[in-house]
Amino acid sequence: MAFLELYSDKLSQNFNFLNTQFQQANIEWAIVSKLLCGNEMYLKELVGLGIREICDSRVSNLKKIKQLAPEVQTVYIKPPSKRNIRQVVKYADVSFNTEYKTICWLSEEATRQKKLHKIIIMIELGDLREGIMGDDLINFYDSIFRLPNIKISGIGTNLNCLNGVLPSTDKLIQLSLYKQLIEARFQREIPWVTGGTSVVLPLLLKKQLPKGINHFRMGETLFFGNDLLENKTIEGMSSYTMKLFAEIIEIQEKPKVPIGVMAVNPSGEMFEVCQDDYGKTAKRAIIDIGVLDVAQPDFLLPEDKNLKIVGASSDMIVIDLENSEKEYKVGDLISFDLKYMGALRLLNSDYVEKILK
Repeated sequence: MAFLELYSDKLSQNFNFLNTQFQQANIEWAIVSKLLCGNEMYLKELVGLGIREICDSRVSNLKKIKQLAPEVQTVYIKPPSKRNIRQVVKYADVSFNTEYKTICWLSEEATRQKKLHKIIIMIELGDLREGIMGDDLINFYDSIFRLPNIKISGIGTNLNCLNGVLPSTDKLIQLSLYKQLIEARFQREIPWVTGGTSVVLPLLLKKQLPKGINHFRMGETLFFGNDLLENKTIEGMSSYTMKLFAEIIEIQEKPKVPIGVMAVNPSGEMFEVCQDDYGKTAKRAIIDIGVLDVAQPDFLLPEDKNLKIVGASSDMIVIDLENSEKEYKVGDLISFDLKYMGALRLLNSDYVEKILK
C-alpha cells in the first residue's frame, strides 16, 4: 500500500512563521483544514498548534474538530445547502453566505437550537465564484441584519479559486470600503474583513495589503509554504510538509511505442506516438498506486528529478527510469512531493495510508 507522511516539524515551522506575520500586522487568522479531509490524526496536529479558529467546507470535518477541541471556533466556508442547515448550525459557529433565503433558514434553525449563528457576507470581486454583487450589498445587509439569532460578523471575498483572478491592492481596498459603507449607513460594526487567503499573503509580506483587511484564512501556504503570485517557496517556510511514497512492483526494459492497434484508454486518453521512438526501448518501473487511489500524475512531483511519469491506469503508474542515476530495484520506494490538488485527492483516498512523522 502506498502511504503519505505528514511532517509535524515542518508544519509547525510554517505555522509559527505565519503566526508571527499576522501578529505583527495585528491580523486575526484561521487555518483552512479541508486539505486533510477529516483525518483525525492530522486534525489533532492542527489543533495542537494552538490555532483558535479552523475553517472547512465539509460539516463532517467541523464536527470532528468540535469533538477534538470545543473551544476552537469553526467556520463553514461555503454557502450552506438547505439539507445541511441543521448540521451547519450545530457544528459551525460561523458560515459564509450569499443568499437571503439560506440565511432565513439558518435563523430559524439557530432559534430552534437556541444558538447565535454568525455569518460572513461574501462579496463578488471578479473571480465569479460565490459572492453577491457589490451594488446589492446595502439592500442585502438591510434585509438580514434584523433576523433573530443571526449575527453578521464580517464581509469577505475569494479570489483565484475559479477563474484565476488575482488579488490586487485596489480590489482589497474596494472590499474595505464596503465595510465602511455598511458601518456608516447602519451604524453597526462589522468586525471582520476576511479578504486574506494564501494567494493574498504575498501582498502582506510586501506591505501592500490595505489596512482594512483584518482577517486571513490560510490553507495551501500553511502546508506548502508557497508564494502563489510568484510560484516560489516563501523564505522562512518549508515547501513540502508531506510526501507520498509508493513501492516499485515491476522493473522491465520495454519498447517505447505500444504494439498493436491503439484506441482510447479507460481514462479517455489517446496515446500519441513519437516517430523518433520506433525501435527504441526504455527501462520502466511500475508503482503500486493509480487513479483509483486518487493519484493524478499531473499533481505528483518525483523527488528524483530524473524520473518521468509515463502514464497511469486505475491501479498503477508507469515511470521511466532511463535518466536516473539511481539503481532502482523491485521493492524500493519512490517518493513524491505533491501539488495542492494532488495532496487533496490522496488525503481523500481510503487506499493510501496516512502517517504522522
